[in-house]
Amino acid sequence: MDFKEFNLHPQIQAGVEALGYVTPTPIQLQAIPPVMDGQDVMGLAQTGTGKTAAFGLPMLHRLAQGERGRVRALVVAPTRELAEQINDALNAMGKLTRLRSVTVYGGVNINTQIKRLKEGVEIVVACPGRLLDHISQGTVDLSKVEMLVLDEADQMFDMGFLPDVKRILKVLPTVRQTLMFSATMPDDIRKLAHDILRKPVTVQVSRTAPAATVSHALYPISQHLKTPLLFELLKHTDTESVLIFTRTKHRAKRVGEQLEKSGYKAASLQGNLSQNRRQAALDGFRDGTFQILVATDIAARGIDVSLISHVINYDIPDTPEAYTHRIGRTGRAAKTGDAFTLVTREDDLLVRGIERVLGGQIERRTMEGFDYSVPAPKKDVEFVRAPREPQRRKETTAKPAGGRHAMGTGTKTAAPRPASHAARRSGR
Repeated sequence: MDFKEFNLHPQIQAGVEALGYVTPTPIQLQAIPPVMDGQDVMGLAQTGTGKTAAFGLPMLHRLAQGERGRVRALVVAPTRELAEQINDALNAMGKLTRLRSVTVYGGVNINTQIKRLKEGVEIVVACPGRLLDHISQGTVDLSKVEMLVLDEADQMFDMGFLPDVKRILKVLPTVRQTLMFSATMPDDIRKLAHDILRKPVTVQVSRTAPAATVSHALYPISQHLKTPLLFELLKHTDTESVLIFTRTKHRAKRVGEQLEKSGYKAASLQGNLSQNRRQAALDGFRDGTFQILVATDIAARGIDVSLISHVINYDIPDTPEAYTHRIGRTGRAAKTGDAFTLVTREDDLLVRGIERVLGGQIERRTMEGFDYSVPAPKKDVEFVRAPREPQRRKETTAKPAGGRHAMGTGTKTAAPRPASHAARRSGR
């Protein structure tokens, strides 16, 4: 089967042909017909399966035939990178339609987004936090939304966006088509799907089985020797482009710095970076400026680089599903890839869970010539945070005012207000 059999709008079909799309992927084969028919869809698919086109092509087909200048389709995504990736794909597929879209996420000037929204767009691709800012300020009108897509729903919930998603749902028209895509189906996703989808068609593609083109290996190691072993692996492996995963933002930053100091073309991708620096890291990894990208799971959502030769888990992921997400970024497009995982004794339970998903034991490897006997330092000197500069507190004396006497002579300092949870999240 090819894309012509979907009977897409001529301008959309022309865009598909210009992009060189010939044969639909399994998720596209299953999802496009029911979406074209106006049905709600629950899609279980990982990153890299072609799900953006699975919802994007029917969306563009529908919007090309109706009113312009109003927001008629809303796509909600967990991270800025994924929002930009979706928007780029929609613009490429719908190039000839002159449909207009805008990305809405935090970390950049809101006034630029307000200006684009005022000019009139048909599609908004948004992260939840900033979208709620626009809703509260009255700078976006969602009253005419015909299609809603919740992409990477499980990751949105992992990042704490469920309350925000529910608030967004309250301002949307109740009569609409809703599409939901998730790599996994935890209870929260199942409940939300039940609440917001009307008689949905469920499509599922390779929810847990990793790509057959990826080979897997475990490298047992003590925690304090992970970085030296990582360098040995890179030195003795023919790597083209390498994605390294760490468990924390701080560790991603430090490992990236250490690789740079050793002469590698490396960058780190983690939540504390400004949007411009995040985008520069991603663009540099895509175009080959950086050979190595070090990232956390959340920061890496939305990375779509087809020629990654190796995924290295500096820290083992917390779940088999997360492992599948990570290593699914190599071995794409009929290419082979390698997934190396550095594991400690404390990781045995997680390893067993991953092996159950893979259906067999993963090969354990040792690096020839590597000294595994180096003792651990008494203190963590590699990832210890630098000490903070002591803060000098101003001494103030309360003075009587308005005829009233100050109570006591000591200083009084207001307790610092904690940053809001929403402001810390990726989408704000």
